[in-house]
Formats: sequence, structure tokens, C-alpha cells
Amino acid sequence: MTIFIGDRAVESFPVADNHSAGMCMVAYGSYEVTTNPAAADTYELCKLPRGATIVGGMFYCDDLDTGSEVMDLDVGWKANGGSGTYDSVDADGLANLGVLLGDVAAPNLATAVGLVYNLAGPIFGNGDFPNFSRETVIQVTATVPANSFTAGAMSVVVYYTTA
Repeated sequence: MTIFIGDRAVESFPVADNHSAGMCMVAYGSYEVTTNPAAADTYELCKLPRGATIVGGMFYCDDLDTGSEVMDLDVGWKANGGSGTYDSVDADGLANLGVLLGDVAAPNLATAVGLVYNLAGPIFGNGDFPNFSRETVIQVTATVPANSFTAGAMSVVVYYTTA
């Protein structure tokens, strides 16, 4: 397993403070994928501040697996050292995407070649919004590598509020 860290997920990147309690804010990040991800490779894309509650978001990606697609990516979060309900790692807490079809077909929302998915992981299915007691990194984890890899970018946009 290799961990790749995007510009907006590095330790020194600042996150919003909690002075905007109750307002919807956004965190986002991207990573240029230049080699075929191996199973368990992780891409850290952005960070959320302490006290963030995720209320939605999107995953965007170029068609990294052309031809007969098998690539599978999940969107979740890294463990943050806290003791809250959502402070442990959850690799697919925001999206268990299954095989990523780069074609225009459900559940892919893209209207052209590429990927656009709502963040609607298991937590949202329960009516829960994950809340983090500490600063938390949002990550994408590969579970199955591409059959026919093509380099491209992946991005997440996370909507959140703070208490």
C-alpha cells in the first residue's frame, strides 16, 4: 500500500476554523494519478476541521480505466486519533463506488466521458452525517486496479458545517 498526498491534504495546509458555526462550507482537493493504483493505495485529497459534520459532496475523476473497466475506488476518511463515532478510519464511509464505468451510464452522473458521483456512502443511507472530533483527512482508496490504465485526475468536494 502506498499513500499519495495531494496539495490540500498535506499536514501544513490550513483548514477553516470554527468561527463559522452553522454555515455550509466546502473542502476540496485533487490528485493527478500517473501510475495504475495498486489495491490498497490511498490518495489523501483534503482535510476537514475539528468539529466538521459532512452534509454532502461529490467525487470527480477522469476515466482512468479505459476499455473493459474493473477499477474500483472508495471514498472515505483516515483515522484522526479521536474517540468519537466517526473518528476511526472508514475507507468507504462516503462512497463505495464499485466498478467505475467511465461511460455515460447510471450511477455515473457524467454527461461525457469521465466520472461524477454523489458522496452517498453507507453513513448517509442510515440518515447519519459523520461528525469528527478532530481534524480529519478525506481519502480515496483503490480496491481494484485498472485493467487498462490511463493517467488522469481525481477530485473530491466535501460540503460540511461546524457546530
